[in-house]
Amino acid sequence: MVGPLEQAVLALMIFVIMLGMGASLTPRDFYLALKRPQGLAIGLISQYVFMPFIGFLLISFLPLTPAIAVGVLIMACMPGGTTSNMFTYFSKGNLALSVLMTVTATVFGVVLIPIILVLYASALDLRIPGENIIITLILLLVPVAIGMVLRRLNANAGAVTEFMGSVLALVFIAFLVVTWVPRNWQFLMETLPATYVAAIALGVLGIAIGYAFARVLRLHPRNARTVALETGIQNGPLAIAIIAFTFTGTEAQSYMAVPALYALFIVIISTLVTLIFRRANTAAEQKLPDGLL
Repeated sequence: MVGPLEQAVLALMIFVIMLGMGASLTPRDFYLALKRPQGLAIGLISQYVFMPFIGFLLISFLPLTPAIAVGVLIMACMPGGTTSNMFTYFSKGNLALSVLMTVTATVFGVVLIPIILVLYASALDLRIPGENIIITLILLLVPVAIGMVLRRLNANAGAVTEFMGSVLALVFIAFLVVTWVPRNWQFLMETLPATYVAAIALGVLGIAIGYAFARVLRLHPRNARTVALETGIQNGPLAIAIIAFTFTGTEAQSYMAVPALYALFIVIISTLVTLIFRRANTAAEQKLPDGLL
């Protein structure tokens, strides 16, 4: 469960994270996205076609309770988070493409996430209050817009805000470890192994399928790494915020289990993948083609 104090801290963290996301954008970024939309199209397909389908398969084949299944589905339908931008940078990927994919997926998510959730929830016979999720997503776009305006008015303030948002995304993981995990330790010890499998598999399969998809399309290796990380690294804080502000009662603990575990494990998974990508990076890959950004 998330207490009133944790909800307040969570809301503040989410606000700053989304503010930083908005501060990373300029109008020129949207111009580039419209001029060369193929990279963003690939990202949206990865985020809103592949990931929800992976979640659907995990729910279909793993022995999950309905409440845990709802958490898996919500997590699978999230856009990429700012954490993916940091791991893209460390893996020598295409950072500009990563940031654009993250923000564009977030903006499109206001429309796509509720639709996809309702479709898959109906197919899986799960109940998800779509109207509450829509309201939460719209409210979360406000700090993104504020961040963009701040970047426009003062580039230095925008850069600082962007950095704070990225760092806070990792602080959020520490916040989970210190607060949510100890409070729900008994629940985590008693939950089925399938819950852990789902939380880990979402990230692993997302990164693998995103990379395979990009390579099938013959994208430059740096862009392929970017698409892989953007696909597999979902916005865990956003999923937890949606659950915290949408569901109430003791079942909220089960709804939040997979997003919380995913947020913990994805840092480990992404670190290992980044090390692999860095080893694979060669001097010949450093020059980006004109294909995406």
